[in-house]
Amino acid sequence: MRIVSLVPSLTLTLFELGCTVEEIVGRTPWCIHPKDAVEHVQVVGGTKTPNVKKIMALEPALVVLDREENPKSIHDELVAAGINVFVSSVEHPSEVPEMLRQLGKAIERQEAAEEWASSIESKLQSMKLNPLQSARVAPMIWHEPLMSVGPEKYAGGLLTALGLEVPALVEGGNGYPVVTPEALIEHNVEWLLLSSEPHDFALEEGEAIAEEIRKLGGQVVRSTCIDGEALTWFGTATLAGLETLHKTLNEAS
Repeated sequence: MRIVSLVPSLTLTLFELGCTVEEIVGRTPWCIHPKDAVEHVQVVGGTKTPNVKKIMALEPALVVLDREENPKSIHDELVAAGINVFVSSVEHPSEVPEMLRQLGKAIERQEAAEEWASSIESKLQSMKLNPLQSARVAPMIWHEPLMSVGPEKYAGGLLTALGLEVPALVEGGNGYPVVTPEALIEHNVEWLLLSSEPHDFALEEGEAIAEEIRKLGGQVVRSTCIDGEALTWFGTATLAGLETLHKTLNEAS
């Protein structure tokens, strides 16, 4: 089966489900894992701007997309051209196992998909039984303007699965709100989790935000740098993401 993946975390997933470089024939430049494998796979454009002509020239049996990462117009153009697509839509780690089972069926790797799905379900149950000490956190993803992730998105869901509370700092919107020190005060955020992507936060940036909050008469806020891939990459990466962030945040508590 010839597969093009336009979703970085699912490119990794495809390889971890057993696909080979002979099967995965197209990717984005952000599909960087596993490094030794993806360097042999042709780049067909970015997640938002893939080149449909390049994709069609590869004659894929399946193109892997994500509802949030890839434009609907690309999906529609591929479907209109008669190309089969698989579209993921994951907003919480608890939704990952079923997505993996569906993907495994689509690529005829059901057994491997079931093993990963079951492992993630077991890990989620373990986290539920052994949660982190409760705290109100804001996962920060961009600095200028200052942006966070809401509880309705995958990153927010992953943190809630670990036992943390992710308040909705701005009601409505797209789940990636621009936030202010005043909003962090209003929602009594205690802990800034500074992601390494898409903006690679330095601890000093978080401490500067905390200082602004203090000057406004707000609460004491601490900051911790976290692995951005652990926070946002879903699929088989969910398992390592849960483990990595649990360890990092438990040690920082």
